[in-house]
Amino acid sequence: MPFTPLASAPTAAQTATNLADTEPAAGPREEVVLGLSQDRVAITANFDGSEILIFGAVKREAPIPQDDPLEVIVAVSGPASPVMVRRKEKKLGIWVNTDSVLVDSAPSFYAVATSAPLSQVLSDTEDLRYRVSVGRAIRSVGAGMHIRGAQQFAEAVIRIRSDNDLYSLRENTVAVDQQTLFRTAIDMPADLTEGAYSTRILLTRGGSVVAQYETSIDVRKVGLERFLYAMSREQPFLYGLMSLAIAIAAGWGASAAFRLLRRS
Repeated sequence: MPFTPLASAPTAAQTATNLADTEPAAGPREEVVLGLSQDRVAITANFDGSEILIFGAVKREAPIPQDDPLEVIVAVSGPASPVMVRRKEKKLGIWVNTDSVLVDSAPSFYAVATSAPLSQVLSDTEDLRYRVSVGRAIRSVGAGMHIRGAQQFAEAVIRIRSDNDLYSLRENTVAVDQQTLFRTAIDMPADLTEGAYSTRILLTRGGSVVAQYETSIDVRKVGLERFLYAMSREQPFLYGLMSLAIAIAAGWGASAAFRLLRRS
């Protein structure tokens, strides 16, 4: 059955899941030293997406463990907000909305890159603990008892946003050299939401997380786009008048140009 997600406006109370209170598995201490090709993405009129190169190294004060190989997970998450999802059913030849569920928190963009298949890199227990996979990154706990197949609503958000290249799992795309250096590239689509994009790096061995590091990428409109966006939110009346004046001027200019062409 088809679903229609309706994204609501983000609220200030929504925050990313805090991972500071989680402790990696015990063992030789390994730390992430991270680098980004850019930590700020500027959205302009001709913006058609961006590619972020993420690279780094593993800092350690002990020899490299020889038991399980080092694996790397890179997860980039956009600003999260609630999403209203409605289920449509065909009744008397007409598609109508029936059940609806408010998905409590869904990131506007989510990409996970791994150095090997995710099932080998991270155990299910650790995935539940750190919320790494796409399904675990979405929080939906508000479905009523009368809603049948409540999990399908969260799955619909994942399916639709995956089709729009907003959600992706990119296995075997993180290159790891000598269990010390790693690098990957994350493609970001053109229709990005403004805000801070959380970037997490997790080091794992034998499916368990041994170290993690978190930073952020700032995505903002700049220049004229930023001015128009701010005006539309802060001064909607003036924005409407300006839009009307531009439309009238464009119509008059096109009419004048056609008259000149006919005369010539």
